[in-house]
Amino acid sequence: MELCELLKNNPYPGRGIALGRSADDRRAVMVYFIMGRSENSRNRVFEETADGIRTRAFDESKMTDPSLIIYHPVRVFGRGTIVTNGDQTDTIRDFLEKGLPFEQALRTREFEPDGPNWTSRISGLMAPDGSYKLSILKAADPEGSACDRYTFEYAGLAGVGHFISTYETDGAPLPAFSGEPRRVPFGDETATELASKVWEALNADNKVSLFVRMVELESGKTDTAIINKHQ
Repeated sequence: MELCELLKNNPYPGRGIALGRSADDRRAVMVYFIMGRSENSRNRVFEETADGIRTRAFDESKMTDPSLIIYHPVRVFGRGTIVTNGDQTDTIRDFLEKGLPFEQALRTREFEPDGPNWTSRISGLMAPDGSYKLSILKAADPEGSACDRYTFEYAGLAGVGHFISTYETDGAPLPAFSGEPRRVPFGDETATELASKVWEALNADNKVSLFVRMVELESGKTDTAIINKHQ
């Protein structure tokens, strides 16, 4: 199923990552979005940085607790890119700098301490050759007494991507994403064209910010689009 169809039928997937390759097999494709139900979560924008993006408060006077909502979702490491829904972006980067693997970095982290939701930590790593990994760390039980860790590794195929999100859909408590990342097709759109389609598919009340980046596998040249509800 297409990414936009998955999102159109889901009022609240929370935060989501999609990684893959363009149909022409020349570009890596990365999509990351955030949604929010509380005023604090919705009071955010994506801001481009030298090595990726960060979240920041749109209105600083309304920020109540920055601990789980202000972080660097995207950081470039060499010619690879780390994409996550929390400050584990920095944990992964620190381990990669020491020559240690993505999986080992995530063994030091677990789901967010926001019971009863126990929001899953989702992470992705796009390699320079267009292969990629996706991970989810989620509560093993409703009490949040232990963490289950899953990592999925993909060789990278032309026109194919995979999508993972923090939640299956809306609920109380919010149900964690289950099963394997969903396989989705990618075409040959520009970053702006794909961002426009994904933004339109996200729930109008809950969407907050969206980041899309294409990276040419041969040259490393990037094409980036960012959409914020609070422009």
